[in-house]
Amino acid sequence: MAALYEGYTLCGLAPAQNLSNSGIQGIETERDSDYVVVTDTTRSVTLYKVSDQKPLSSWTVKQGQTLTCPAVYNSQTKEYVAVSDSKVIRIWKEEDLLLDKAFKATVSSDVWRVHCAAGGEPVVLFQRGAVRLLDSLLSAPQQPIEEVLSPEEAISWSTIVVTETQQFIIFTTEQKGDTFLYLQRLNPNTLQRYRLERQEPGLTPLSFSASYRDKHIRLLYLYSNGNVYQSVVSVRGLVADEGTQALPLPRSLQLGLPVGDGQLEAASAQVLDEAHVAVVGVPHPSAGAGKDFLCIWNTNFQTLQAGKEMAGKIYGQLWSYSNKLFIPHGKTLSVIPYECPKSSLASALGKLRQAKIEESKAPTLVPSWNNILHEEKAHPSRTAETRKTRTTRKSQSASSLTSDQVLELIKTAPIEEVQKEVEGLLSRMDIQDLQTSVGQLASTLVSRSLDDPAFYTPSSLAQLVHTRCLCHSVCPDLVLLALERKDYFLCQLCLQFFPDIPEAVTCACLKAFISMSDADAGQVSLEPDSVSFMESLMARELGPAGLQNGFSPNAMDEDHSDDTRAENKEKTSTPPEQICPVGLYKAALLNEVLQTAYSDSFLLPHLKDLSSQHVVLFLQYLQFLYLKYSQESFPQMHGLRSPSLTQIMDWVCLLLDAHFTVLVMTPEAKGLLKSLHSFVKSQVRLVSELGKIEGSLQELNKMKTKKEVGKYSIEIIELF
Repeated sequence: MAALYEGYTLCGLAPAQNLSNSGIQGIETERDSDYVVVTDTTRSVTLYKVSDQKPLSSWTVKQGQTLTCPAVYNSQTKEYVAVSDSKVIRIWKEEDLLLDKAFKATVSSDVWRVHCAAGGEPVVLFQRGAVRLLDSLLSAPQQPIEEVLSPEEAISWSTIVVTETQQFIIFTTEQKGDTFLYLQRLNPNTLQRYRLERQEPGLTPLSFSASYRDKHIRLLYLYSNGNVYQSVVSVRGLVADEGTQALPLPRSLQLGLPVGDGQLEAASAQVLDEAHVAVVGVPHPSAGAGKDFLCIWNTNFQTLQAGKEMAGKIYGQLWSYSNKLFIPHGKTLSVIPYECPKSSLASALGKLRQAKIEESKAPTLVPSWNNILHEEKAHPSRTAETRKTRTTRKSQSASSLTSDQVLELIKTAPIEEVQKEVEGLLSRMDIQDLQTSVGQLASTLVSRSLDDPAFYTPSSLAQLVHTRCLCHSVCPDLVLLALERKDYFLCQLCLQFFPDIPEAVTCACLKAFISMSDADAGQVSLEPDSVSFMESLMARELGPAGLQNGFSPNAMDEDHSDDTRAENKEKTSTPPEQICPVGLYKAALLNEVLQTAYSDSFLLPHLKDLSSQHVVLFLQYLQFLYLKYSQESFPQMHGLRSPSLTQIMDWVCLLLDAHFTVLVMTPEAKGLLKSLHSFVKSQVRLVSELGKIEGSLQELNKMKTKKEVGKYSIEIIELF
């Protein structure tokens, strides 16, 4: 099944005053998939390295001038090409600082767009439909440019498509309610015109996307009523220009997206592969109105594969490069990695068998959740068998209510009946769209629970989370409801299975977990693996000579003074940091927070809401984990729910960044900060030594070995 992963911010936006425009004119790839060129709608072009989320270079035209065409990168000459004021073509290199001093040429007709395929020569498309290769145009910039379009016809969208041996410039135009498609082949130079079938009166496509596959160019376009169509044109047998004659272009309906009562205003559909389409600006089937989502749909089986709520206004813009989606929303340009495995019926219905590691985890744990909630201390194997038998018996005798009937029943029926029918519905295998049904069920259950304090179905909600077809974007109030009802087991499940929990909700969970007493935490039934990990961790004593990850708790820093050495020698009792500062179950919940995905810039503001006492306690727990991980005898139990050493160190840095001033002025934090400083220095020293080893190994790798070595030889290798 397709998936959307945790995104990150590439840059901020400066949208127009009326918020109708994101401020971005275009995004193009540069030297490789990790570099993009972003052109704003006014004066600037900026080069970004995507993985580092930072700009490398930026160029701006003079005040009063405007960039009217997104900049492209010519990989042949390693130059950038853009157009200002519709007629001035500008070409520059990365080392050029000022655009005004770089090469520029004025042409005789207005330019619509410059396109450049990877490894190809830039192609200039003029507003009246003419096409020129950049080099031939620059040889005579004032050459006359013919008019291909009729007087009332205007270009609305264009792109470049590369086949095995040719390049095609594809553009669409609009004229009096009609939409036309032009295919311009560059070598040999031929042009073909097609007329798209008309939609309802007054409806024109909101977005276009083109792809090439199996000797055919496939055009995908989205209308404001939610219909997504595809038209297919063969690249073979394209004839020369036949004047104004337009051939009819058949279409097939790929998707009928839900739009609610109104029409779409700012939406876009982007082809990802032969079976998947990314859509932005279309309501999610399980979410309420007024929420903007990025979704991936499977066109083969008409199913929603993944969804992610986007904060802020959607502008109907979407770009896709190298399994990353670039989407402007609100005042942010976000990068959302995605994955689209090969389409099959099993994956579309969420029934595709996963890797062996996942198979070994999920099936053995799913049946036991209901028993754990009711504190049945049954043997795991016997519990699973009993639950399986009970589920089979219920599924055979339960009435076959449809998903819509169960949704109506949830609104008024008693708790016992609701839990029975939801469990029966999930146990049947005839649900057509599991992901959509699960989202609707969860939203309806949460909605009634919020309205009626006496209604709450923890077991049903836990089962819905365990389907792995639910995420925070689909049901954003679920985690907050669990916190309100103090259902920490459900909170733990959501933290484990939801890939898109916002940083504000993560901090709300952290605050709730660290605020409750160890006695209250001990009464909570939690996921067994997380508890088993902490039990094994607390049962081990710190070895006196343990040394791992470059740190030994008894080792002294080389640059300590003599007074500090004497002071440390006097301490013979067990250091308090070797004792876990929180209880077993409380620690298991905190570990779930440590393993939740986050973005530093979004998490830090919410961390500032923690009190100084909670920050000190959390830091003490992180220090305890670090010391345990540093033991030489500590086994890395990958099969259990446990945070990594990197996650522990990252959270230490986050807490110190958010509360440094408060901690410095808090007397009880003085010793803790000194201890944290020591093992942060040890990590720095370890990384430094690893760097030296890496350099030595690289030098060894560069050495040329002799092809013929005698029976006996001596080699001397010097490492610097």
